[in-house]
Amino acid sequence: MTPQELRAFCLSFNAAVEDFPFNPQTSVFKVRGRLFALSSLDARPLTVNLKCDPEDAVRLRTEHEGLIVPGYHMNKRHWNTVTVDAELPDRLVRELIEDSYDLVVAGLPRADRLRLDRP
Repeated sequence: MTPQELRAFCLSFNAAVEDFPFNPQTSVFKVRGRLFALSSLDARPLTVNLKCDPEDAVRLRTEHEGLIVPGYHMNKRHWNTVTVDAELPDRLVRELIEDSYDLVVAGLPRADRLRLDRP
């Protein structure tokens, strides 16, 4: 997955926006003001921080040692750093991004979730 593909996929979700609250190099992808993905798109290797169910986070780190690690500068229990431009299949990376988005949406207030469901 290229940086352009990563950005496009993150922005393909309903109400997803890209923001730069930390610096111009760090893309923060949010839904209704809540972070679901964070990446320095110019970095090599290309990585992205993604929210993850704590049990899944540990399993993924074990199954993909060195490619999925505890979230850099994040809550290690709930976030993973995923190396995007390595040996992981793009399909898996897309699933992890979608899971992160879904977890964040599930934590939104009900009114915000309902607004996301409207066309």
